[in-house]
Amino acid sequence: MPSATHRALARSRRIALAAALCIAAAGVHAGEQRPLAERLAEAREINKYVPERALPLLLAMEQEGRAAPLPDRIEFLNQLTYGYYGIGRMSEATSVADELLALGHANKNNVAIAKGLLFKAYIAYSLQELEKSHRFAREAEKLAYTTDNIELQVRATITAGETWAEEGNFPKALERLQAAAALARQHRDPTQIVMALNALIRLYGQMREHDKGFEALEEALAAARQTNSPGRMATLKHSEYGLAVDSGQYQRGLKALLESLAIERSLGAESMAVYSLVNLSDCYLKLKDYANVIRYGEEALVSAEKLNDIGLGATARLNLGQAYLATGRLAEGKRYIEEGMRAYENLGDKPELQAVLVEYGQALERAGDLGGALKAYYREREISNELFEKRRQRAVLDLQAKYETEKKQRQIELLRTENEVNRLQQRVWWLLAAVFALASVVVGMLYRKVRQANAQLYLKNKELKQQSVRDPLTGLYNRRHFLDFMRNQVPQAHREPCGALFLLDVDHFKHINDSHGHAAGDAVLTAMSASLREILRETDMIVRWGGEEFLAFLPSIPHNGLDEVAQRLLNGISQVAIEHGGETLRVNVSIGFAPFPLSCGGEMLPWERAVNIVDMALYLAKAHGRNRAYGVQGFAEPSQVCIADVEQNLERAWRAGQVKLSVVQGEWQEQRASA
Repeated sequence: MPSATHRALARSRRIALAAALCIAAAGVHAGEQRPLAERLAEAREINKYVPERALPLLLAMEQEGRAAPLPDRIEFLNQLTYGYYGIGRMSEATSVADELLALGHANKNNVAIAKGLLFKAYIAYSLQELEKSHRFAREAEKLAYTTDNIELQVRATITAGETWAEEGNFPKALERLQAAAALARQHRDPTQIVMALNALIRLYGQMREHDKGFEALEEALAAARQTNSPGRMATLKHSEYGLAVDSGQYQRGLKALLESLAIERSLGAESMAVYSLVNLSDCYLKLKDYANVIRYGEEALVSAEKLNDIGLGATARLNLGQAYLATGRLAEGKRYIEEGMRAYENLGDKPELQAVLVEYGQALERAGDLGGALKAYYREREISNELFEKRRQRAVLDLQAKYETEKKQRQIELLRTENEVNRLQQRVWWLLAAVFALASVVVGMLYRKVRQANAQLYLKNKELKQQSVRDPLTGLYNRRHFLDFMRNQVPQAHREPCGALFLLDVDHFKHINDSHGHAAGDAVLTAMSASLREILRETDMIVRWGGEEFLAFLPSIPHNGLDEVAQRLLNGISQVAIEHGGETLRVNVSIGFAPFPLSCGGEMLPWERAVNIVDMALYLAKAHGRNRAYGVQGFAEPSQVCIADVEQNLERAWRAGQVKLSVVQGEWQEQRASA
């Protein structure tokens, strides 16, 4: 759930934000007569919730702030960074954060350095550079505890806890966020208590421990009333919405959002209000109240365009599109969704675009547009393959770096060994003059040592070669190995089919990642690979084809036995119980398969085209309900078949009688909500 105050940045005064806005507006004219620290405190409260109003106030005092004594100068740069960060001007925010770091290093002031590092972490997170963001945040936490600044310690501990949650390490995240809450309670500061508990509430939501989340929410609401800050109350209402929706309490979530929107509009916090509008349209979409989806979606779209927030505008368009599709207005629905997806493409957010395409395909399925659904699935498949290839390339680069490091270490060892050999050889020559027999023994030992070193080097190189063709998560062959294998096969014309290709895809895999975390998804893929090894033969080649897809090449199997293999795969995988995080998960798969080599009229198709047809059979299984397998049995008379038409639209070719398909159903259909 979007949050306009994610990782809130400083302790605020216990005054109402509305009063702070009035005082700050007056301070534009009379500010020079009031202390800088007082004006910075007021700007800080505004900065949290209405940064577009705080930034002009900060720029008006810039000359004074940069010339102020060190504590006020640090706070001025801290607030100026947040002002730029809050309105999305990341270049200026980065520049001021670097200035804050330089000031801290020059004066050996860990408060300034820690605050600068925290902002570097927030900016890196916004740019999706998670590894860099986590490194900055954890370094800032260590530095914060070298100071006596309690507010900084609480904020840095919260941020560090959130980095562990982003990596899926919930126990570590819980330990850090509970430590932040305990520190805030110890110093009895309601502002810090609200900050820590709000982060803890979000974590409980991720962990699906909703009762604990609501318990923390009650404590946070009581602390927020003590701060007399409407802005903090609005952020807690957003957290209440997230908990309520995750636990199925949609009416409670709706009430919390409407209360939050009323507060935000009373404060003029447009950047917060647009999040509420987007969430309202999404909540009404879950309730199937499409009139209100359209109402709040259009309001959100207008506000997002006014703020030039492309991401929120894209989300609003997607909600509008789904509402129009659900009410039968297909043309309008498709137009809004296509506009939203183009916005994600322009932002370069391909993981989000991939998730949108899955939801788009499911919406078109429900609307009865199977052709459109298939197109959406094909687009999602292309992006999935592209993202998988990028991850694979990163893994290969990491492996190469590891290999180069080990290679250098081996070279150092060899040089060290060579030096030792040289020294030993000198001694041998001296000893030869006295005892030739003893020298012969020493030379023999050295020879054996070199042979052992060479043997170890050979085994190491063999191990590295093996790693280059294996998927690091599942231990199965990777796509690269299969491609090399197929390229090296000698084509045999008119060869009778003696093998088969099976392509499997885990159903609702995105739902597993969203509901249980990516660690659960990895556990499912690992269990899938183990199950495939048990179901198939040792001579069969099993490949992790990409993401949640697996390919199996069965080199020798009767043509009439393929349906039986498909049935074993469907039933065997659905019966596997996967234990993760105290829960038991079960999954189904959809399968496309065909004999191999695949021929039409005596002409053998290239293996690439055979794989493509099997892939289309897989997507046909997806489009017709999942937990089933579609198998290509053969083709009609060559005069009646156009392979290009078959590759373009397998279902249409099947209906036209150009291709013969068999359909194998799983034993049971898993019932679950749309991913």
